[in-house]
This record gives sequence, structure tokens and C-alpha cells, in this order.
Amino acid sequence: MDFLTLLVIYLCFVLAAVALLCACSGRKESLLARSVNGASQVLSFVIPTQLQSATRRVLHRLFHTRSCLFVVLHVALQAAVYGEYTWEVFVYCWELQFHLLLLLLPYLLLAGNMGCFILCSRANPGIITKSNHASLVKIYAYDGVLFQKGIVCPTCNMEKPARSKHCSFCSMCVHRFDHHCVWVNNCIGAFNAKYFFLYLFTLTAMAATIAIITAAFLLQVVLLSNMMRGSYIDDQGQERAVEILFLIQHLFLTFPRIVFMLGFVILLTLVLGAYCCFNLYLALTNQTSNEWYKSRRYAWSHQLTLQPHDRGVVYKNTYSKGVWMNLKEIFKPPTVLERKKK
Repeated sequence: MDFLTLLVIYLCFVLAAVALLCACSGRKESLLARSVNGASQVLSFVIPTQLQSATRRVLHRLFHTRSCLFVVLHVALQAAVYGEYTWEVFVYCWELQFHLLLLLLPYLLLAGNMGCFILCSRANPGIITKSNHASLVKIYAYDGVLFQKGIVCPTCNMEKPARSKHCSFCSMCVHRFDHHCVWVNNCIGAFNAKYFFLYLFTLTAMAATIAIITAAFLLQVVLLSNMMRGSYIDDQGQERAVEILFLIQHLFLTFPRIVFMLGFVILLTLVLGAYCCFNLYLALTNQTSNEWYKSRRYAWSHQLTLQPHDRGVVYKNTYSKGVWMNLKEIFKPPTVLERKKK
């Protein structure tokens, strides 16, 4: 086995190991984690030490430190999609007399998305400092399950307020911590959650709008060419009616960049749409991603220790105040004064 083959196998294993470890994070010494660690130790005997160290540094830089790499990738992907949309799809659709407002809608969404992106990335998510610690502690009560009173953050050397968490990327505790988003290079907390929600919604709408317009253009091309009623000669020399697979192949050969972009934005729409729905569910139930994950881990661990007659006991979210008030809390985080009035 040559070195190049060994290198490829090693890199594939590293990527798989990262994915597996992310999937089993929070479950200490799980079977999956032990298997990955064991395989890593086996490969360490055949992989050069320098390559192992370089891989660890790269992974640490990407997934454990605050970096602008994903922001640059995010902007580059947007530029590529909008470049293709502008230079080909927009021009073709204009020639086919598509409505101008429909063609300009992706640009309007882009302007709104960039505004939300800047606000989300530059806004203070709710950094807990010694000056605001006393007031932030009073906003949310400890539920005694996910958030215990008296827990001190060893890095910040302060008692953790309820619903807060220490971010290892930014090395600070964040009020009503949701998650650290590498795409905006910032934590998502109490004070920028509204910007992230709007950013995610406009990003999903952008991808969906471009996908719809592009698909409508390709459909118009098919209808105008009357291709569906045509036929073609296959490899065996037999005449066949045009099928969907042949039609897709023909469109890909005729408009390769447009079809590739369409596939990408459709996939992006599905992924972002699912994530947008999940964030809407969290907002309506007054949960954060961190709390949702911790509640599932709590329920999973207690299923193993509870007696059979207590298995029906589940974690109850004490922070939910009803759909309308939960949604309002995203756009207007509560203050100490508001909490005292209740």
C-alpha cells in the first residue's frame, strides 16, 4: 500500500471519526466513542506522527476555535449562486418575459439576509460579565434539573445563571445560550436570537425562491421546445419516447451550470427548511438548542436508572409561557424589571 492510498484512507477515517464523535457527544464512554478511539489508536501506529499532529491542529482550528473560514465559505457560496443566477437565469427569464418583480425578489431577500447576517455576527449575544452578572442571574429561575443553582464556571469564575452556558469557541459564558454558529462566527444567545431567526428564514426563502424561478425557467424551455412529445434513438438504434431521465440529461448537457445550481439550491432549501422548522419549534416552546439536547440526554440517562413504574416521568420545560409569549421573548428578551412585575 503506497503512502498516497494510506493518506486518503486516514483522511476519510478522520472525517468519519469526527462525524461519529459528534453524534455520540455527551454520552461519556459510549460504545461508539470507544470504537472510534480504539481505531484511532490502531491507525496511529501506521500514520506518521507529523500527519497526526497536523490533522489535530486543523480539526481543532475548524471545530474548536473561533474562525472566519466558514464565513468566507458562506459568502463564496452565495456569490457563486447569485453569479450564476444573474448571468444566466435572470437573462434567460427576462427574454421569456418573466415578471420583473419575481426576478428581483432574490435580490431583495439577499439584502435582508445580509443585514440580518451582519447584525447577528456583530451583536452581543449576551456575554456574561462581572458587571451584568447580578442582573442576569435574576431573569430566569433555576429549574433544578438542567440548571442547578451554585454551579460555577471554572473558566469565567462566576456562578452560571439559569439557561446560560460557557462557549468553548469564544471562551465566555452566554446568557440564554442556544449554540455557537460557525457560519456567522458568533454565539447565538438572548440578544441576537431574533437576528439569527430572521437570518435563517431569509436564507431559506432565498434558496427556495431561486430554486422555484430556475425550475420554472427549465420547465418553460421544455414546454416551448415541445420536447416531451418527441423521441430519440437509444444505443441499440431503437426509437424511444422521451423520458424524464433523458430529459434531465438533455437539460444538464444544454444548461450544465444552471442544472447543477438548481440541484444545489433544492438540497439547500430542504436542509435549511428543516432546520428553520426546528428553530421555529424551539421558539414556540421557549427552548434553546442547548436545552433541547440536554433534556433529551437527561431523559435518555434516566430511562436507564428509573424503576419500570417511573419510566413515564419526563422532563418538563418550566420556561414556556404560551406560544405568543414564547415567540415574543425571542424578539424582546425579558429584563429584571419585567420579571419582577410578573
